Amino acid sequence: MSAQKIHIRGGTVVDPANGINGQRDIFISEGKITAVSNDVPKGFKADSVIDASGHIVCPGLVDMCARLREPGQESKATIASETTAAAAAGITSLCCPPDTDPVIDTPAVATLIQDKAKDSGKTFVYTLGALTQELEGERLSEMGSLKAAGCVGVSNAYSPFKNTLILRHALEYAASHDLVVHLHAEDKDLRKDGCVHEGQISTRLGLAGNPTAAETVAVSQILALIEQIGVKAHFCRLSTARAVQMIARAQYSGLQVTADVSAHQLHLTDMDVGYFNSDCHVSPPLRSLRDREGLRAGLSKGTISAICSDHQPHEADAKLAPFAATEPGISSLETLLPLSLRLVNEGLIELSPLIASLTHKPAQLLGIEAGTLSPGSLADVCIYDPEREWQLDNDTIRSQGHNTPMMHWQFTGQVTHTLLHGKVIFQLD
Repeated sequence: MSAQKIHIRGGTVVDPANGINGQRDIFISEGKITAVSNDVPKGFKADSVIDASGHIVCPGLVDMCARLREPGQESKATIASETTAAAAAGITSLCCPPDTDPVIDTPAVATLIQDKAKDSGKTFVYTLGALTQELEGERLSEMGSLKAAGCVGVSNAYSPFKNTLILRHALEYAASHDLVVHLHAEDKDLRKDGCVHEGQISTRLGLAGNPTAAETVAVSQILALIEQIGVKAHFCRLSTARAVQMIARAQYSGLQVTADVSAHQLHLTDMDVGYFNSDCHVSPPLRSLRDREGLRAGLSKGTISAICSDHQPHEADAKLAPFAATEPGISSLETLLPLSLRLVNEGLIELSPLIASLTHKPAQLLGIEAGTLSPGSLADVCIYDPEREWQLDNDTIRSQGHNTPMMHWQFTGQVTHTLLHGKVIFQLD
């Protein structure tokens, strides 16, 4: 993208993939990392210098789940608008689920999204292909063709399968193509019309509850199939402490299973729903304080490998109906890093493993070349000021969707520069 030679000077480099956590300079040439060192490489003459003194320099963030709403829902957001927001958040790679309109069940749709992202030039977008045609949970998609078109995995998003036999066949077919299956574990019958966590809050508000069993029963069923089939599976956006324990046990037993969690689930609980705050209507729902602590423990112990944004931008009207009738989801690209950094400030996790959960670990789970500052790798870099305080509000949010319960929150730690393939795509004014 750029042949410019860049010298990032004086920053604290945190590159967990290479075990680096200390002051280093970074030298970039031809869009790739030339060296991470305190010594200038022989013959290197920078065209530009970025002073990163007092800043953290890390690989560009890798977001495992962000809905860009294009194609099909451009009234909510576009690839151009959301990749611009991602760049401002330090995100250089993100993964788009298959529940677009049309669904990503053909190579043409996958290619369309990838091409539009390239035209935007702000963030590299990867796609998940649909497990079943039209996400109807009935007829299997042409997974081999989707893989050939660049899909990094397959998923049925939030859509249920018609029955367990179809789920089994889908897992078997994915395994035959060596594709990782990204699964939302939720029993549709137990969930029924539940829109908040089943507990005291749902009872007080008179809202239909979504029980923890809706997740744990589905996890148990899926794990049984994984054990029989041997497919590589990734559990998306866990929300319950019990599910984390089940995944930990499966990993101990040798199953090829991994998991991620959304950043907001590590901070918010069902109590934040308050008096019908529709910005807290998410799927899976915000659960109990005990569940939140279980998710945090799973992250600190390594059972949960990655933190994602689970970005779902909406137009204002989508959140104005009565709570149960509103559309679930949070616009969360720009709070991914600051919410994650709060875990460090609270003493839950050290900075290096936290950065790992946002960079090379999700990159490994997606099977992509990203999340590292190794010499020769693409120069995707995030630079942030760990002491800078800022507030998220309607003037600072860059996403087209302003639906977030974190609006007007005060944060510490703000991205100042983002580089994609050696080109500065964002610089804080």
